[in-house]
Amino acid sequence: MIPDVSSLARLDSFAYRHRLDEVMAKPVLTGAEDLSFAEACDRMTEAKVSSLVVIDAEGRAQGIVTERDVLRTLSRLRGAALDLRLRDVMSMPVRTVPGDAFVYVGIARLTRLGLRHLVVVDADRRPIGMITGRALLKVRASQALVIGDDIGEAECASEMDRARKALPGLVAGLLAEGVSARNIAAVISMVIRDITTRAAELAEATMAEHGWGPAPAPWALLVLGSAGRGESLLAFDQDNAIVHAGTANDDLWFAEVGRRINDILDQAGIPYCNGDVMARNGRWRRSLEDWKTEIRRWVFEPQMQTVMNVDIFFDFVPVHGDRGLAQELKQYAVDTAATSAFFVQFLAMNVAQMDVPLGLFGRFATKHGRLNAKKAGLLPIVSAARAKAVRNRLAATGTTERYAALHAAGLMHEDDLGSLLDAQETIMQIIFDQQLADITAGITPSADIDPRRLTSAAKRQLKAAFQRIRTLKALIAAG
Repeated sequence: MIPDVSSLARLDSFAYRHRLDEVMAKPVLTGAEDLSFAEACDRMTEAKVSSLVVIDAEGRAQGIVTERDVLRTLSRLRGAALDLRLRDVMSMPVRTVPGDAFVYVGIARLTRLGLRHLVVVDADRRPIGMITGRALLKVRASQALVIGDDIGEAECASEMDRARKALPGLVAGLLAEGVSARNIAAVISMVIRDITTRAAELAEATMAEHGWGPAPAPWALLVLGSAGRGESLLAFDQDNAIVHAGTANDDLWFAEVGRRINDILDQAGIPYCNGDVMARNGRWRRSLEDWKTEIRRWVFEPQMQTVMNVDIFFDFVPVHGDRGLAQELKQYAVDTAATSAFFVQFLAMNVAQMDVPLGLFGRFATKHGRLNAKKAGLLPIVSAARAKAVRNRLAATGTTERYAALHAAGLMHEDDLGSLLDAQETIMQIIFDQQLADITAGITPSADIDPRRLTSAAKRQLKAAFQRIRTLKALIAAG
């Protein structure tokens, strides 16, 4: 059961500002499963650490030996324990967390599972660090931090919906604490991904219960669009897809699990996509080979609809299932897109054609008193980053990460990097502020902002951001 999270606005914001790879202990002590118990104890003593991670032949975390395991084994077997191998004494399964997860995820997982050690891993499940309860003592907050982690224990959509409903209060509190809008958007995206993961787990379980049996082939559920990039705002809907290793005969199973996932998400407060970009739609549910065929069609026969598909698809992240399958698809998409100069230019032309809502004398161009700051402000920044990343075969997904990768490769000046990220931050903050005001007023949040409610300083910042986007459009149009 997800606890009351109404007090989220009062939490210590450190846990939402920083990621685990910033605070983890490293390097992590590791050993193979055939390492002797005596040697493991010697290594732990020499390294002055309280745990050793047992790894397999590929270097992936397989188990863990902690001080508790050592004491328990010695108490039970005395001297005979020294000749044992780690496979005989290690604790399994080892609990892990990705390095790019926020600190609050680590705190929540340690708390919920009653752990003292949590292994931080990379994308291939290889240990890169260790988190302990003692190390995180200074950043511990209330039990409400389980907003994201307890989604994994939710038994129904309504329990996940409680976490989703807590997001506005969390956003308000983090903004008041001075947390960047980009980090706040990343937290929202993580909650959406966690809910999507849990929806897939529940849907798969009901498939077995209702006689559909297990999946007929390996598969992965993908989250697309802004949640995939880690840039979700408070107005969101579903954008998801399925890739599988099966045949056309297997589609019936994947169609059903996709439908169930989408239904659970809708009940959990993440509404159906108006454009039907969801796993229940056959266009967004394909085998790996069919996806490759579709990507080739997008790249070598580009149309305006192609751009819309690319905007959504190329930002995907896997949240459930076979991540290797998803990674192969991502690499194929990146490599294929970069081979077509025409396709890359097509993406750039799309950015150049986007309107900036500034009229004569720098006045905001509004409709019914509002302007869509996401479409007119964030979309050009995001799309330009994507186009440049595709051109240069960069696998990064987030907008900030893409621009940072371009800068690191010498393809973007540091001043341009800073000004674009400042523009993105300004627009995101203004949208969040408007969304919170709308929610308070009983209005459904959207990306439409009312410039009249902005302070003079905020208006100047927003105009400067739009002017920077005009320059970006000109630059990307020129190649």
